[in-house]
Amino acid sequence: MTVLAVAVAFIAAYLLGSIPSAVWYGQAFFGVDIRNHGSGNAGATNTFRVLGKRAGTVVMLADVLKGYTAALLASLLCQLGYIGEDSVLTFKLLFGLTAVVGHLYPVFAQFRGGKGVASLLGMVLATHPEVAAVCIGIFLLVVLASQYVSLGSMLAALAFPILLLLRVFGQKESPLLIVFGFVVFLLVVLTHKKNITRILSGQESRTVLIRLRKRK
Repeated sequence: MTVLAVAVAFIAAYLLGSIPSAVWYGQAFFGVDIRNHGSGNAGATNTFRVLGKRAGTVVMLADVLKGYTAALLASLLCQLGYIGEDSVLTFKLLFGLTAVVGHLYPVFAQFRGGKGVASLLGMVLATHPEVAAVCIGIFLLVVLASQYVSLGSMLAALAFPILLLLRVFGQKESPLLIVFGFVVFLLVVLTHKKNITRILSGQESRTVLIRLRKRK
């Protein structure tokens, strides 16, 4: 029974991640497939650029919620008695990563998804909200300074395991979580290889989070 419950949770996590927020939102409210515009990526960043800040914000929040909800399936299994408390962190990471895989290769959108950064953030929020909040701050500062969302995503992903290693919040962190943090960083870098090339060549698209109005 426990094996069946865990298997169902894995399937649910993948299906949650497979919800193509950017694709469905673009089709429902703009009549376009976001994957045919901009960078061709079915994620929040491309939605910001192509459909605007409101659409991008909605998609980003939906993608964060996917990773967050998937990770919390571990807590639900624990409450139902299918897994022990000592296994909750491990399954949070596994279910969260499964949701990210669903985001990358969504069954509901011909397996053409986004880069999974927002869903990764949701998973991190469910596992370590304090460090996640700091990472969000780092992301915003980098994007405001450079206007490169991809650079902000990579540096925020790197900050997560480093902050855990430095014990910023005092307590000794789980070695599993630290190792997983570095694995996540490598995953983010791999999914941003083209962005890195464009940044180095000065061809990466810029995203303005705050546009100041000029006084007349």
